[in-house]
Amino acid sequence: MTLHPIPQNRRSWGTWNYAALWISMSLCIPTYMLASSLIEGGMNWWQSILTILIGNTVVLIPMILNGHAGAKYGIPFPVFARASFGTRGANIPALLRAIVACGWFGIQTWIGGFAIYQMMKLWFPALATLPQIFPDSFGLQTGPAICFFIFWLLNMWVVYLGVESIRKLLVFKAIFLPLAALALLFWAIDAGNGLGPILDQPATLTGPAFWAFFFPALTGMVGFWATLSLNIPDFTRYAKARKHRSTDK
Repeated sequence: MTLHPIPQNRRSWGTWNYAALWISMSLCIPTYMLASSLIEGGMNWWQSILTILIGNTVVLIPMILNGHAGAKYGIPFPVFARASFGTRGANIPALLRAIVACGWFGIQTWIGGFAIYQMMKLWFPALATLPQIFPDSFGLQTGPAICFFIFWLLNMWVVYLGVESIRKLLVFKAIFLPLAALALLFWAIDAGNGLGPILDQPATLTGPAFWAFFFPALTGMVGFWATLSLNIPDFTRYAKARKHRSTDK
């Protein structure tokens, strides 16, 4: 990623592209897992939704403020961090953000690769019985490892093609993911014998036990987007018109 400001004639992201970015990051398996963990932990459906809403509202504030610098000046997060940490000191938050990104990328890639494995083994059952090539202490089977590596290569290919390929991929995901989410919703409603059993499920946490679970859960909701709120200038720097960016006063 270049550290030079993006000139106006190279900014190609519009409102639809940022909407597609939001959709692609919201309608994904990790967000489903995060939300369902609240109900599994003892909340009912409306407590879970309220917790998610509060967490997203909290993180929205720094995301808008930090995104403004990228939109106005066309600079990425490592350059924006120089205002607080100096030219050399900015390398520290930039590297820390990169380390977290590597870890999160590994989590996302493993989830995606394992999803591919679950589908592929239905078509190729032998994938589940491949010889073990990893030590037992790793707890890693050969089939899931192969699918993880394939999915990792696909991601690396998109990254190698550059930010324009990411923009085009986001547009595709913004169309495909809502359809997939609706299909998954209808399947869940059918498998759960309607919405009634879900909506009628009471909360199992009350009093101090609820608050002891609520605040860590809220922290998890904030933490899910917190890193993006730091490096959001990496995306807003490509906004092509003022109306697609933060308000300039």
